[in-house]
Amino acid sequence: MLVFIIRRLMQSVIVLLVMSLLVFLGVFAIGNPVDILISPQADQEDIKRTIAALGLDKPLWEQYWIFLQNALHGNLGTSFAHGTPALKLIFERMPATMELAICAILLAIVLGIPLGLWAGLRPNGVAGKTIMTVSILGFSLPTFWVGLMLIMVFAVQLGWLPSNGRGETVRVLGMSLSFLTLDGIRHLILPAITLSLLNIAMVIRLTRAGTQEAMLQDYVKFARAKGLSNTRIVGVHVLKNILIPIVTVIALQFGSIIAFAIVTESIFAWPGMGKLIIDSIQLLDRPVIVAYLMVIVTLFILINLLVDIVYSMLDPRVRIADNKG
Repeated sequence: MLVFIIRRLMQSVIVLLVMSLLVFLGVFAIGNPVDILISPQADQEDIKRTIAALGLDKPLWEQYWIFLQNALHGNLGTSFAHGTPALKLIFERMPATMELAICAILLAIVLGIPLGLWAGLRPNGVAGKTIMTVSILGFSLPTFWVGLMLIMVFAVQLGWLPSNGRGETVRVLGMSLSFLTLDGIRHLILPAITLSLLNIAMVIRLTRAGTQEAMLQDYVKFARAKGLSNTRIVGVHVLKNILIPIVTVIALQFGSIIAFAIVTESIFAWPGMGKLIIDSIQLLDRPVIVAYLMVIVTLFILINLLVDIVYSMLDPRVRIADNKG
């Protein structure tokens, strides 16, 4: 186990280095942030001073080398636009994004697994066919359209729920959390539903396929022959076996939700990391862009590592210690 974790961490360092280099090259190729950050009325001396203050007067390789040296000390640069450490900006916005992502993935689990089981156990019934039809809509409808429709119906027409912001928050351990207040929950409902629809549909289809396959296996036939009830067969034998791919997909989707919540956060003006990265890209704020991607890649690495460990716990046939990859 320890050898596996060390090997994975060493691979992760290489991934982070390659990602940071690609971002540096990409932002450098797109344009000069000075053209955006400096007023058009500024004279040549002001422009030179700003370029020097931002460290953009050095060759790109030297800028990257300085970045690597600072990164070893936990400093991923200072935002060009805000003048504060990039990591500080991201960590200030992270609780909002994590709160939204956790709510979305919980909805996918709470709704997706039971509905998928139902559809898998009764594939030819009206309820099963209805569930699968709805799941297709979850895959087909664009996130931005779903968000706008929810705003139009529940915020504009009915006036039941707010359409933007986080609402009232409570600080816990230095983090602002909205799900601990009634107003915060009301603000959280629409964006969480919007972000979860695709994942609910994915979990439903994955659970249904696993259930139908598991019900044909010999261990289910043997359990029936022993006289076990259908509830015990499904709840213990079937569910335990189909959880392996479901856990893998849900964990990976959780990372994707965090990384790609940008659309949902933009629609609902949710003050998370997604909105921050959109603003930073518009300003070519390289330190924030690089820091954001480093954080996201690190989260994906940790989630993948956790998935491998949980996978080995769910399936005794898997032994991480024997994994040479």
